[in-house]
Amino acid sequence: MKVTFFRSLVAAFAAVSLVASGAALADVDLSKSKVSAISKQMNVPTEGVFKKFAAQIKFDPANAAQGSAQLSIDIASFDLGDKMYNDQVAGKDWFDAKTYPQATFVSSAIAPAGGTKYNVTGKLTIKGKAETVTVPVTITQSGATQTFDGVLPIKRSVFNVGTGEWKDTSVVADDVQIKFHIVATK
Repeated sequence: MKVTFFRSLVAAFAAVSLVASGAALADVDLSKSKVSAISKQMNVPTEGVFKKFAAQIKFDPANAAQGSAQLSIDIASFDLGDKMYNDQVAGKDWFDAKTYPQATFVSSAIAPAGGTKYNVTGKLTIKGKAETVTVPVTITQSGATQTFDGVLPIKRSVFNVGTGEWKDTSVVADDVQIKFHIVATK
């Protein structure tokens, strides 16, 4: 049950995965966008969704290196579908949302990886711990709409998510996948 908190961590990481969009800042459609964290508790996959996040994206496929992405996730908005679990994940043993209310990702480089795929490198910060990560992102364009999809695998232990009795990864796995689907218009 407390194990589900680690998904929150993963979801926060997923936000990091966001890649830049549009030559100018793009408007992110939060109603069509989603950031989630997928983890395993007793080897059973569990997914939680971050209900509140903000993103600033600038991306032009003809000039990818000049793109940028910034994502900020409201950690307390992590939803596992049960208030008791949500409260546990927001608590000190997991995300400690009162002390660390946001997880962030700020890109530093975007590089083409073939076709519609790009590698977005940047700083992911969760619980005050910043790590450089590279997120593989697939970008689809339809008219003025750009869609950014990706999955960023992280280890919750690197970000000190799951302390005390939850530091042990035998019940809640250390591996978390941050999954994102971001829809933006230029």
